[in-house]
Amino acid sequence: MKFLDEAKIFLKSGDGGAGCCAFRREKFIEFGGPDGGDGGRGGDVIFEAKANLNTLIDFRYRQHFKAEIGHHGMGQNRTGADGQDVVIAVPIGTQILDEDKETVLADLTKDGERIVLLTGGDGGFGNAHFKSATNRAPRRADKGWSGQEQWVWLRLKMIADAGLLGLPNAGKSTFLAAVTRARPKIAAYPFTTLHPNLGVATVGEREFVIADIPGLIEGAHEGAGLGDRFLGHVERCRVLLHLVDGTEEDVVGAWRTVRRELKAYGHGLDRKPELVALNKCDALAPDDIAAKQKALARASRKTVLALSGVAGTGLGEALRLLLDRIARAGDKKK
Repeated sequence: MKFLDEAKIFLKSGDGGAGCCAFRREKFIEFGGPDGGDGGRGGDVIFEAKANLNTLIDFRYRQHFKAEIGHHGMGQNRTGADGQDVVIAVPIGTQILDEDKETVLADLTKDGERIVLLTGGDGGFGNAHFKSATNRAPRRADKGWSGQEQWVWLRLKMIADAGLLGLPNAGKSTFLAAVTRARPKIAAYPFTTLHPNLGVATVGEREFVIADIPGLIEGAHEGAGLGDRFLGHVERCRVLLHLVDGTEEDVVGAWRTVRRELKAYGHGLDRKPELVALNKCDALAPDDIAAKQKALARASRKTVLALSGVAGTGLGEALRLLLDRIARAGDKKK
């Protein structure tokens, strides 16, 4: 299945049904009077978050969603049926934005969460509604009210507990494959990962979700490389694991490049709890590992882990630290 995390769609709620102008014509009833019923209400446009969806690919093939119009009123005081709602299923973590792509109209973060985005129009009154002591035979029947219509953007921000960051070829996909059952594409060239991947890691009896996004390069916030469009998927993460390729000559420069892009992107990403890890340590001598760890620790002011997804070095410790940070971040929210 192709991954799509942004889509533009058109929505229209149903128009209300028209009221009816009718009169009773039964035998032996001398003054029948008006008996036109009201029109039915138009259908609503409803969004619902579904746990079994993880992409917006369905909206590439269908961009228009219209609810049913209300049915017209009928004689014998029969009210028209309401129009059927249109329920649009989206993945958990989907934001609904106005056409300007800035104003957030809704944010669906829980399975089964629903929101009525556009309400249907009310039905028009039939002539029975206008009967009075001074107007015994009204011939007025109203049309239904129009529904609402709007273009909106859907933007998917995946729900994950921990997010992986780093330059291209920093070993993020290898790490994800080593600690979860996810099988991302792994190759020895930059930008192997072209869309985010999710995996579930297990520590003892506890589980948490890890998100891997395509690598960032200098100028990503201005559109360089794959740009920063995928950073939205780690906005919801409670902790970030920043992997630095240990085979790089300037590991501090690599770490600072990604940090600059996080700051330029904004949305609080540069203030999230971060673990820093020197990756691909299986390709380094012990002295090189110690020297590069020390340089990274001095620059980041954090304890730097030594990891290797290929050899399995340090993975257990990294997962335990991630789980501890996730738990602490959860306690702060409470």
